[in-house]
Amino acid sequence: MIIFDEFRVKTPERQVLIDVTHEIDQRVRAYNVKEGVCRVYIPHTTAGITINENADPSVIKDISNYLSKLIPKGGGLGYSFKHGEGNSDAHIKCSLTGHSIDVLIHENRLMLGTWQGILLTEYDGPRNRRVYIQIQGE
Repeated sequence: MIIFDEFRVKTPERQVLIDVTHEIDQRVRAYNVKEGVCRVYIPHTTAGITINENADPSVIKDISNYLSKLIPKGGGLGYSFKHGEGNSDAHIKCSLTGHSIDVLIHENRLMLGTWQGILLTEYDGPRNRRVYIQIQGE
């Protein structure tokens, strides 16, 4: 069986990492998939998806703050971005984060580690973002 679903996330600020684990887990459980894979895909060029620690909020802040220092909004290290929209930093950060993840499903639950969560990464908000989910399994 292959199931497609989607939901939206309204991001509150320019750069933020938002835990979407609960929304995805609810869908896996609702479709009653016992064994399989859940693919999560973000169809945007300035927002992405990643798996990282979601137990301690300081980790999410550290990731966001460090990315901002590595890739500042206007450029850095003597380089200024050429893209006229002023969001080149968001495109670069998104390329580093990625647009999709796969999570195994076992006994109708996502097989995430104890401290892991699924994070939508916004780099050019606030915006209304789409999250696509494809569940393959039985």
